Amino acid sequence: MLAPFIGVFFQLKAGAGLASLPVFLAGAGSLLVIVFSLRNKNAYWELTKLDMICGVLSLTSLVFYIYTHNLSISILFAILSDGLAFIPTFIKSWKFPETETNSVYFADIFNNILGLLIIKNWSFTIYSFLVYLAVFNLIEIFILYRKKIFK
Repeated sequence: MLAPFIGVFFQLKAGAGLASLPVFLAGAGSLLVIVFSLRNKNAYWELTKLDMICGVLSLTSLVFYIYTHNLSISILFAILSDGLAFIPTFIKSWKFPETETNSVYFADIFNNILGLLIIKNWSFTIYSFLVYLAVFNLIEIFILYRKKIFK
């Protein structure tokens, strides 16, 4: 959840403007899921080693930026952190595809493609998080529809 917000910070520092909005929305969506899970008394939530690793990688991206001011390396760590955080979703979707709502992933792909279309300054820092999110959401859609595709 932290990585997309860090990614937005790096994108804005690179001059992304509105192209950073889809990444912000991805982080906001994750934040809402956590908030509602914490408010739901029947929800089960546990901080795992993977959560800790993702948090450390997110903070590492900030440390890299503070010491090097290299936005490309910093955003790479933020993407790595978010990508690792996506793995439990892939596993859950593989085992229980009926528990996921595909419209969320289609909307995220659409949002990230729109973000790519409005980029004015094509630099790795600006487009990388958008491409990563579009690809990972496409993988999620493939996982959800794999049984229908490979009948």
